[in-house]
Amino acid sequence: MNISLDEVLGLVGPLDDSPGDETARERFRRFLKSNVNEVGQVRDYVEGCLRKSGDQYNRALQDLVNFAGQLLGFDVTFGRYRGVQGQIGFDGYWKSPAKFHIVVEVKTTEAYAVKTATLLGYLDELISEKRIPDPDSAIGLYVVGKPDPEVRHLENAILGEKRIHQLRIISVDSLLSLAEMKSEFDVSHEDVLAILRPSGPTIDSVVDLMGRLVAQRQTEEPTQQPPPLQAESGEGRSSYWLTPVKGDQEQSAEDCVESLVGKEGIYAFGEGTPGRKRLKPGDWICFYATTKGVVAHAKVVSSPERKPHKRVRHPEKYPWTFRLENTALYLDAPVVIDAATRSRLDAFQGRDLERSWAWFVQATRKITEQDFKILTRT
Repeated sequence: MNISLDEVLGLVGPLDDSPGDETARERFRRFLKSNVNEVGQVRDYVEGCLRKSGDQYNRALQDLVNFAGQLLGFDVTFGRYRGVQGQIGFDGYWKSPAKFHIVVEVKTTEAYAVKTATLLGYLDELISEKRIPDPDSAIGLYVVGKPDPEVRHLENAILGEKRIHQLRIISVDSLLSLAEMKSEFDVSHEDVLAILRPSGPTIDSVVDLMGRLVAQRQTEEPTQQPPPLQAESGEGRSSYWLTPVKGDQEQSAEDCVESLVGKEGIYAFGEGTPGRKRLKPGDWICFYATTKGVVAHAKVVSSPERKPHKRVRHPEKYPWTFRLENTALYLDAPVVIDAATRSRLDAFQGRDLERSWAWFVQATRKITEQDFKILTRT
């Protein structure tokens, strides 16, 4: 069912903690259960929440994160939007068939300091009530909508308080990627648990690795309708590329694009970046900022050369540099790859638009000229 987040929220009404089976929150949760069958739909709704502000979208995000927990195979208890005295104030409580428990707290941003004692208190209360049998069979999980690489309040707090064995962090983007892997590939619920319980506090690196492997597998599979413009591409012809840019603990994706593409007129690939050996002068490339959309494009001036650049963070990981010209940045007005946009793209012809679509933006790939024009508004 192709219905936008705003349309759904407009139909169900303002989300709050009013009791009853016919309240807005229950209508919204029933809609998700009855009509949202694919992770791609959840990703569309989550990105809609993150692009806007206000209680309605923050509360919808909380419910969507819990719904993703159901897709991962957990028995989920939805939490309240606001805490009240006498009730445990978790955002979500996930119980695994393997008798493992996850208490979830959803954070839209990391802009504000977080007291880990709050989530730890929820764990202790659930243990006291015998809903969780013992501390070793549970963790607290922070799900962050917009991780801030410059703040890292949560990670610093967990490390500083030596709570690595009790608390974990995952971005909502990586949580959805994990759900897509479970839906589309041979990833079991037990695999999900193994990923959610690593040795370090941040789970994103593990999930990101799996996401890239999945994306590369998708890239290698033949399309149902080979795009004619790609088939014609060769010496003397321009090819068109889409490459993802993901922020890290030091720099956001948008800052990276602004610094390298906008100011330096360069970009850099790693050793294993798909298409690195085929990128050539005269090609065009656009840049997708994770959870935002396409935020820039440029013309390729040189083939990637192994010349690490001082402006590239971690040049040892991204040593293959190439020059750009005719750059265009639209960081504040990204091209969102929603269902309406996907319906126009050659890459999605013959595909179910509501199924998993992260494969399209998780690895560098060649696209058609028509898709490039749609994604860059040219």
